Amino acid sequence: MKAVRQLSLVKGSERFVFRYSVGEEAKVIDAFAATASDRASRFDWFDAAVLSYQMGRRLEMELDEVAR
Repeated sequence: MKAVRQLSLVKGSERFVFRYSVGEEAKVIDAFAATASDRASRFDWFDAAVLSYQMGRRLEMELDEVAR
């Protein structure tokens, strides 16, 4: 069973939560883009960039731990 990760963003009264299995990061990036493209959503491209950055930092930290 793969570990489940979660990224979330609180924006005003809304909360955006993205859950994914390890190895499914590309699908989450696609979900960020789809959500940011949805004109009915308050989730925008800046929000997508912030969560993408957080995901990258998490992956970087995990790789650093493996390299030790």
